[in-house]
Amino acid sequence: MPKENKLLILNGPNLNLLGVREPSVYGSQTFEEYMETLGKKYPSIQIDYFQSNVEGEIINKLHQVGFAYDGIILNAGGYTHTSVAIADAVAAIQTPVVEVHISNIYAREEFRHHSLIAGKCKGSISGFGLDSYRLAVESFVK
Repeated sequence: MPKENKLLILNGPNLNLLGVREPSVYGSQTFEEYMETLGKKYPSIQIDYFQSNVEGEIINKLHQVGFAYDGIILNAGGYTHTSVAIADAVAAIQTPVVEVHISNIYAREEFRHHSLIAGKCKGSISGFGLDSYRLAVESFVK
C-alpha cells in the first residue's frame, strides 16, 4: 500500500543530543526512539528524518526535498533566531514547512522570542515537548 503523505522532519543543531541534553528542558527520550513512536502512530505516512549541526547542510536538505515532499517539519534549533539563510531557503521552496520547538521559546531567554523562520512557514508549534512534532504531522494529515 503506498504511503499517504511524504514528510521530512529536519532538526538543526544540538538536537542530536536529545535524551542526554538538558533533560529538564528537552526530556530523556532520544529522537530515534520518538521516530519509532511516530512511525507506529502514522503507518500510512512516510516520515523521513535528517539532522545536522551545520547551517549549509540544513539549507541543502531544504533545497533537495522542497519540491518533492508534502511537508517539512523544521526545528532549526538556535538557527531559528539567527539564520536569514535558512529563512530564505524556506521561502524559496514549494513544500509547506511547519516550524517546531520542543520547549516554549517564549518562556525562555529574550533572544529566543523572535523567529526569523516563522513568517515563511505554514505555522509554528512550540512548547509541547516532543509531542510538538506529532502536532505538526497532524497539520499535514489530509
